[in-house]
Amino acid sequence: MVLLEHLFSLEGKTALVTGGATGIGRMIATALASAGANVMIASRKAALCETAAAEINGRNEAGNVQGFAGNVATEEGIENLVDEVRARTDTLDILFNNAGTTWGASLDEFPYHAWGRVLDLNVTGLFNLTRELLPQLEAAGSLDDPARVVNIGSVMGTVAMGDGAYSYSASKAAVHQLTRILAKELAGRHISVNALAPGPFPSRMTAHATATSEQAKAVSRAVPLGRLGAPDDIAAAVLYLCGRGGSYVTGAIIPVDGGCHVMTGPNLFEEALKLGK
Repeated sequence: MVLLEHLFSLEGKTALVTGGATGIGRMIATALASAGANVMIASRKAALCETAAAEINGRNEAGNVQGFAGNVATEEGIENLVDEVRARTDTLDILFNNAGTTWGASLDEFPYHAWGRVLDLNVTGLFNLTRELLPQLEAAGSLDDPARVVNIGSVMGTVAMGDGAYSYSASKAAVHQLTRILAKELAGRHISVNALAPGPFPSRMTAHATATSEQAKAVSRAVPLGRLGAPDDIAAAVLYLCGRGGSYVTGAIIPVDGGCHVMTGPNLFEEALKLGK
């Protein structure tokens, strides 16, 4: 138990999770609080964040959660969010860039404005929020225990899975590459930068395809490990990257997707080999 606490405890750490009121963001916030962190969650709807914070705090976790409004999709929104964070802390040990959006449509009907809407939040907002909070992250980091930036990418930014999410997939591929670039540039400032690339998890974003048990089973059949993601899957990855055990990791894109990132279609020679028998 002593070793587990040493590797994964976040007691006394301060964290910010964007989009932390629902879905994977809430899973992240809960995991951080369970390990002892003081967690700030922010999204466009303050009431959702305040409710989520109260519910997580009601679990009597080792840490605590506070929620407030924060919009990462605009320059003004980022400035206001940074002001809120700075009013609460001088240092930031952990930044989870989780806020994101998507848009689905056929290729022939994909609207022009949907491209910028998704990229503004998923990439531009992520980059600029991280840049604005560098002083707080740098103040928290050290050689042996760097501050952590964790970006939420996606399996759809790794493999060509389609589903009409053109701007979303492109944005997540950009998040993965931006993660690598920032990891290289910020290592000397005692800040690590990694990304999680989730597969299908139940959330508001995937509700159109996972809301019913029949839909969830259909999606599960398409996952190599045969199920949707669960909160424990996210929590384990969060505690690894943010705890002492992850202090020597940077620039990694960690798949949490049940094996979806290794799906490449049928084996190239499979049908031809059958013909030769």
